[in-house]
Amino acid sequence: MRLELRQLEKSFGAAKALSGVSLSASAGAVHAVLGENGAGKSTLMKLLSGAEQPDAGELFLDGVAFRPKSPEAARTAGVSIVYQEPLFCADLSVRENILLGSEPRRGLFIDGKKSAEIAQRALSQVGVASSFGLETPLRQLSPADRQLVSIARALSNANCTVLILDEPTSALTGADTERLFEIVRRLASDGVTVLYISHFLEEVERIASEYTVLRDGRSVAAGRVADTTRGELVSLMAGRTVTELFPRSVRTPGDTALELRELSGRRLPQQANLKLLRGEVVGIAGLVGSGRTELLRAIYGLAPRAGGQVLVGGTSVRAAPVALSARKVGLLSEDRKGEGLAESLSIAENITLSGTSKLGPWGLALPAHSQQAATRWIAKLGVRCRGPEQRVRALSGGNQQKVALARLLDQDVDVLLLDEPTRGIDVGSRADIYRLIDELAVQGKAVLMVSSYMPELMGVCDRIAVMVRGRLGEARPVAELTEHALLLEATG
Repeated sequence: MRLELRQLEKSFGAAKALSGVSLSASAGAVHAVLGENGAGKSTLMKLLSGAEQPDAGELFLDGVAFRPKSPEAARTAGVSIVYQEPLFCADLSVRENILLGSEPRRGLFIDGKKSAEIAQRALSQVGVASSFGLETPLRQLSPADRQLVSIARALSNANCTVLILDEPTSALTGADTERLFEIVRRLASDGVTVLYISHFLEEVERIASEYTVLRDGRSVAAGRVADTTRGELVSLMAGRTVTELFPRSVRTPGDTALELRELSGRRLPQQANLKLLRGEVVGIAGLVGSGRTELLRAIYGLAPRAGGQVLVGGTSVRAAPVALSARKVGLLSEDRKGEGLAESLSIAENITLSGTSKLGPWGLALPAHSQQAATRWIAKLGVRCRGPEQRVRALSGGNQQKVALARLLDQDVDVLLLDEPTRGIDVGSRADIYRLIDELAVQGKAVLMVSSYMPELMGVCDRIAVMVRGRLGEARPVAELTEHALLLEATG
């Protein structure tokens, strides 16, 4: 057995993150670690990678007791990790990022020639050796290429026998995902054990041979993927039966809530025309870089407009978030850490920050009112936390996303611009958010939704428009579309 964990426990203050996790992964296996947000997956990976220390339990690597005191110690022992949201030094080069902290030296100086050789070999393993130069500043790369560089960094460890991939496809295109799968299969065939964390069960079915399910900080099931159905995995993760992933009530489209007329940005979008009605959900499909995010940002005024108009309720609105917010339009950013949340503030403060005028008399923001409002949304969205006063930075990624969505709901916006609303969220929580979007549409809200996940668009939306090279196509009824047709159109 390559990796064996026995009854691991870990607490952060009064909060019990892990309370009895056991896992066994074979050499050369792709082992899926599954669980909802807050189940303990990230904490477990931090223990394996040396970022945190367990309070109790045992770890064994190739039969030898393993308890890394630091990430460097874990790498030296052969454990490398690629986090869901890897940290980069954007102003450093690709080479420097790959070798950061583990640069080969010649005396007191970094060995430049050997550094280049190691970085080039690592990039070759992920199939991007000729896509960009070693000295290219990382900030010039796309999110997908940055993710591949982070994987190359992990593989630059010549001792690597255990590779941890935490949601590795969240920023990758379909083609890059296929390339990643080839890399994972090749590594497994060479004897590397891959711990694969993903909320996309179709990925798990394709790439993993073994699985362990965590729930509420405990390991609750393990086995072979081939012997288990997708429905069984969902039930094990959620602790309940998720009977309907994409609920769809009877929706009655009403008046035009949002209209785009020849909208363009400085670079993207190039042209967008659209009518979004009250009581409907319209999806925007397209490849990474097609201009989907730029379109939402141009609508909301976070990016300058080069031309065209945005009309809300028939009235043209200037390109400024304050103007759109005043007309009850809200944006959920895909970058929740960078601009969607104030991580140092509490859940209550994040949820009510934009609507403090309604929290108390004479414009006073009373903490008791803020916590009462937050408690209501915590319960409705199923945010796993200790309470409304908990800092957002202490939440898992999926629960942070729920807090960002709760902020829009607390503002009672009429038009919701949702950019990748379920990225990094588990199956059970996705079902809850899909149900919420359906409820909002039934209430007469208008939802414009960007997603890279085609089944999500097909299951949630009434109409879908495809963005290709900055141009938005006609929004057509879902009944007239297929995933295959959408992909063909997206590739131009």
